Amino acid sequence: MPERLSARAAIAAVTPDFEELPVPDRDFPADGPLAWEGYGASRSRARERTGEDESVVCGTATVEGRPCVLISFEFGFLGGSLGGRTGDRLESAYESARARRLPLVSLIATGGSRMQEGMQALIQLQRVARQSALLREAGLPQIAVLRDPTTGGGWATLGAGADVVLALPGVQIGFAGSRVRPADADPAAYRAEGQLAVGQIDAIVRAEELRGVLAGWLTLLSPTAHPGPLREPAPVPEPFGVSGLPADGWEAVTRARAQARPRAEAYLDAYFPHRQELVGDRCGGVDPGMLCGFGLHGGRSYAYAAQTGTATRPAGYRTATRLIRLADRLGIPVLTLIDTPGAANDATAEREGQGAAIADAFAAVASARVPVTTLVIGEGGSGGALALTSQDRTWVTADSYFSVIAPELAAAILKRPESESEVRRVASQLRLRPQELVGMGVARGVVGA
Repeated sequence: MPERLSARAAIAAVTPDFEELPVPDRDFPADGPLAWEGYGASRSRARERTGEDESVVCGTATVEGRPCVLISFEFGFLGGSLGGRTGDRLESAYESARARRLPLVSLIATGGSRMQEGMQALIQLQRVARQSALLREAGLPQIAVLRDPTTGGGWATLGAGADVVLALPGVQIGFAGSRVRPADADPAAYRAEGQLAVGQIDAIVRAEELRGVLAGWLTLLSPTAHPGPLREPAPVPEPFGVSGLPADGWEAVTRARAQARPRAEAYLDAYFPHRQELVGDRCGGVDPGMLCGFGLHGGRSYAYAAQTGTATRPAGYRTATRLIRLADRLGIPVLTLIDTPGAANDATAEREGQGAAIADAFAAVASARVPVTTLVIGEGGSGGALALTSQDRTWVTADSYFSVIAPELAAAILKRPESESEVRRVASQLRLRPQELVGMGVARGVVGA
């Protein structure tokens, strides 16, 4: 079982600089709103055991110089459960984050809502959800760190509702706590590693690395992390690879498909001296062929969504959509790197909602208020590539192409002979070369040509 830190120990693990917020004052009957026999005595024992008088500690902090509002749960106080006074403190913390224009970081360890307060405890989740929505409207980020355990309403609001979700290794995560799960439930599904595999969290971070990782995210997402005009577009990345333009359409296709051609990882590594990833679509899926996250370039923060040369799956589009909408809300410009033969078209992809996922990606790009910059670095396969392409700020590299459809598929649909010469001829007819894309106004220019 992972080590269970107290609320104060968890705070000390990420910052030595913490100032507790004033505690909201409210009249509270000894045995709570339900007059639950023995509840007052249980709370007294919890106070003596933990030194806390509620299940959360809230305050302002700096994490390696980055200011934030910090919430830390005390699991030793009635299992870190949420009651009315917990809700008071959480609401006060959110309000303080809005008033001070600060990110909110939650160090969560909770078993859920407090039974001894009945529905008065459960409705605290609505208070948290409302405050979270107000923080999103204010353009402020929320980062959750999941400790052991994070279950029930605390997971379904502060945890899963955060913009970035980190977890310590091996911790329990799930809406169902350990005592209420089905007897035959797979325990791996309720651990951090299982939740990462299905895209419910972004990363597993060891305790000794947590301070640095948090500082990195605060650097990338905080309002003070991207000075100057917030809507200044991401600069176009410098090109890799060959610089000469292809002589015909088939040469453009073969160069884009070459295994030795630089891929998204190389572009991202060169562009961002520091970057951190968002993983998963929060719907149970992860597409390794889609890289999403935030990075620093020229001292400013940018979001990125990068295809890596594979057919993009529904989870990939949903993850990119999640990234673009978060960046738009925070006022952070977006860079997309296009490199896919097209959207995955197998039966599994269709069952997973490929059409809806692509439609949502189109909508996210079209409705973004921040500028989206696109560089096509390889294959631009039909709508599966276009869904993440800027409508007015697209460039192409010399070893890329963009086409309404792959030349082989075009030849098949047109019932042309299945010969290499016919496919080559169709490739040229499609006018998919970089220089032709510029000539048609699809792209602004060929970088490095």
